Amino acid sequence: MTTRPDKHDPDSLRTATRAVHVGNDIDRGSGAIRTPLVMANAYALPEDPSDIDWSGTDELIYTRNSGVNQLGLQARLAALEGGEEAVVLASGVAALHAVFFTLLRSGDHVVVADVTYEATWRLLSVLLPEKYGIEATFVDASDPDAIAAAIRPTTRLVHVETIGNPTTRVSDVAAAARIAHDAGALLSVDSTFTPPPLYRPLEDGADLVVHSLTKYINGHGDSLGGAVIGSHELIHRITSEAMVDVGGAISPFNAWLITRGSVTLPLRLARHLTSAQQVAEFLESQDRVALVEYPGLASHPQHELARRQFGGRGYGGVIAFALDATPEEHNRFVANLRVITSAVSLGHDESLIVYTGTDGPRVATYPEPFRRLGHLRLSIGLEDPEDLVEDLAAALSETFPRS
Repeated sequence: MTTRPDKHDPDSLRTATRAVHVGNDIDRGSGAIRTPLVMANAYALPEDPSDIDWSGTDELIYTRNSGVNQLGLQARLAALEGGEEAVVLASGVAALHAVFFTLLRSGDHVVVADVTYEATWRLLSVLLPEKYGIEATFVDASDPDAIAAAIRPTTRLVHVETIGNPTTRVSDVAAAARIAHDAGALLSVDSTFTPPPLYRPLEDGADLVVHSLTKYINGHGDSLGGAVIGSHELIHRITSEAMVDVGGAISPFNAWLITRGSVTLPLRLARHLTSAQQVAEFLESQDRVALVEYPGLASHPQHELARRQFGGRGYGGVIAFALDATPEEHNRFVANLRVITSAVSLGHDESLIVYTGTDGPRVATYPEPFRRLGHLRLSIGLEDPEDLVEDLAAALSETFPRS
C-alpha cells in the first residue's frame, strides 16, 4: 500500500516536495507560514539553565551552536541527500576544512582526486601537510586501480569529486567506497556539481557528502554557505569540533537565503541539465573549438561511467572547453559574449564563464589541449538555451572573422 504523503514526514515525500516543505514551519509567534529570518545571535535561556550543555547544538542558545534558520536548512539538506543529519557552515571551503580538520590527525594519509577544487588542492597539498604533518596522494579518481594503489596503512580518508572541478572528470564513487572501506578508511564526496536529485553519493556508499551551497543549492548567486551530510555520528563530530569550537557557523541571513533558493532546486536543475547538453553539443560541432569536456558527450572519457552513475538523469551543468587559440584570443572571445557573464562561481541563474590559463600545480593533470591552450569553464544558467548558443556563435564569429 502506498504511504500517504505528509509534509511532516520527509520519508513519505518525493524530492520536489521535500525541497518545498522539509525544514519549514509555521511561525508560532506570527502565524506566518514561512520560517522567518531570525537575526539573533542569542536565545532566551530557561529559568534554570544549570543543566544546559553550553557547547550543545540541540537547544537554541547561541547562533555559533545553532539557530532557527540553520536548523531548518540542515533538515532540508539531510532529507534531499538521504542522510541522517547535516551541518551547514559559512562556505563550501569551510565545509571541506571541517571534514579534514575533524577526521584527520598528524601522521594520517589521504587519497584525493587530482582534478579537484583549488582550495581542496591547497588544503591537502600545502596547508595540512605543513601545519599538521598530514600526507596526501593525488590520483586519477576515475581509475579505481589508481585509488587502490595509493592506499597505505595510515590512510584514513579518500576524498573525490563528482563531477570534478574544473575539467569535469567523473569519479567512480561506488568503487572508491569499496576500496576505502576495505582499508578501514572513510569516503567523502564533494558533490557540488551534482546536487540532488541528479545524484546522491550516500546511496553508492559514501560516508560524507560535501556541498558548496553557494552554487546550485542556493542557485541565485547571492549568498555563501557549505554543508556536510552523513550519519548522526560523523556529523555530530564535525558539528562540535569544526563549527562550535572552530566557529565556522553560517549566518542566519545566508541560511535563510539558501533555504529559499533550495525550494526550486529540482526545477532549476532540470533546466541546467538539458541546456548544458544542448550547448555542449553545439560547441563540439565548432571548428574553432579544440576540445569539449562534458560528461554528456560520447567523447568524454567517463561518459559511460557518468551514464551509469547518474542513472541517465543528466550530466551536470558545467562545460569545460578550449579554443584553438592564444590566451589573448580566449579572452577576446569572452569579452565578445553578450549574454554569458565573465565571472567565477557556478550554479547561478545566469550563465558564467571564466578563462583559466596554463599556470598552476593542477594543470599537469588536465587533458593535453587544456595544458597547452588553457581552457574555459562555462556554467550554464537558466537562460533560453537558444540564446546561449547564439551568443557563443556570435562571439566565435567576432573573435575569428573569416578572411
